[in-house]
Amino acid sequence: MHADLDAFYASVEQRDDPKLRNRPVIVGGGVVLACSYEAKARGVRTAMNGGQAKRLCPEAIVVSPRMSAYTEASRAVYEVFEDTSPVVEALSIDEAFLDLRGLEHISGTPPEIAATLRREVLDRVGLKISVGVARTKFLAKVASGACKPDGLLVVEENDEAAFLHPLPIERLWGVGKVTSQKLHSMGIRTVGAIAACREESLVAALGPASGRRLLDLANNRDPRDVQKREPRRSIGAQSAFPRDSRDAEELDSLAASLVDRTARRLRKSDQVCHTITVGLRFGDFGRASRSHTLPGPTCRTEAILAAVHDLLAATRPMIEERGLTLLSISLANLEGDDAVQMELPFDGDDSSALDAALDDLRERFGADAVTRASLIDRDAGVSVPLLPD
Repeated sequence: MHADLDAFYASVEQRDDPKLRNRPVIVGGGVVLACSYEAKARGVRTAMNGGQAKRLCPEAIVVSPRMSAYTEASRAVYEVFEDTSPVVEALSIDEAFLDLRGLEHISGTPPEIAATLRREVLDRVGLKISVGVARTKFLAKVASGACKPDGLLVVEENDEAAFLHPLPIERLWGVGKVTSQKLHSMGIRTVGAIAACREESLVAALGPASGRRLLDLANNRDPRDVQKREPRRSIGAQSAFPRDSRDAEELDSLAASLVDRTARRLRKSDQVCHTITVGLRFGDFGRASRSHTLPGPTCRTEAILAAVHDLLAATRPMIEERGLTLLSISLANLEGDDAVQMELPFDGDDSSALDAALDDLRERFGADAVTRASLIDRDAGVSVPLLPD
C-alpha cells in the first residue's frame, strides 16, 4: 500500500483555519512551497514564482509556512501508519509504503485495511489521504497518484495490465523530459507501448540500465519489498527565500541558524560527522555544492560553523553573480560519538559544555527559546520539515 497525503502543507492550513477551506491557498510568497487543489485547478504549481502564481489565481490566499505544524501533523500520520502495519517504509514526511502481507487474519483484506487507514488519518489527524493498493510498490504508487485527491484505488492482479498500459509514459519512474522526447520520437506514448517493445530496441535508445528498468516497470516487474528506513547517512537542513534578498552578513547568520539545527540533531542522535557540505540553489535554478572533510570527527557547533563559513566564503563570487534562493547544510560520514578519541591539548578551548546547555534549553522550552544575536529581527528563511533521524 502507498499512502500519500493530499496537498500536505496547504491541507494543514485549511484544516487549522476554517476560512481557508474550499478556497485556493498558496503556502509561501516568493516561491510556491505548496498549494491547495483549488489553486492547482487554476494552474498554480509547487516551485512556481509567487508573482506568476498570483497572476494565474488572483483570488488565492497566500499564507506563510508553519513548518512546526507540518512536522507535528506528519508525526501524527506516521503514528497511524505504525498502528496499521509493522513494516512502514518512509519516503517523505507525507508519504510511505506499508506492507500488508500477513495481516488478513488480523486487520482484514487489503482494501479494508486501506479504507480503515484513510478513516483513521481523517479522524485522528484531520487530513485527507490517497491510497493505492497493488501487488508491487511501483504500481501501488501509481495507483495512489491516479486516485488523488482523497481517493482509494485497489489494482487487482488480473487488472494490472488494463490499468497500467493505457497510462502515458510519463507515469513511469525515470521518464523525464529527455527520455520522454526519445520515446515519443520512436512513436511510444503509452506504458503499453513500452511493454510491447523488444528489449534490444529500448536498450539501444536509452542505454542498458534505463531500457531494462522501463521495460520491467511497464510489465509491473518490481521485486522490491517494503523496507523500514535505514539510519540516515547524513543530517541536514535547508532554507529557501526570494532571490537577491540576502547580503553576505545575512547569509552568514542564516548559515549559523542552519548549523545550530543540524548540530543539535547530530548530538541528539549520539553521532559525530566527518564531512560538511554546503548546497546552493541559484536564481537561474542551477545548483552547486561544496564539501570539506575535517581532520577528525566532531559534533561541536563551533567547529562545524567555521567550516561552513569557509565554504560560503569560497562561493561568494558565484552567489553574487547568480543570486541565491536556497541554502542547505549537510553533515555526512556519520559514526557513533562513543568512538571519538580525545584530542590534545586537553586544556584547549572546548565549546561542548555550551552546546549541551543550549541543547537542554531548546529541548525544554522550544527551538526558538535561545537564538543568536545576529538573527534578531531577521527572517531565517523557510526551514523544510524532515523525517525523524
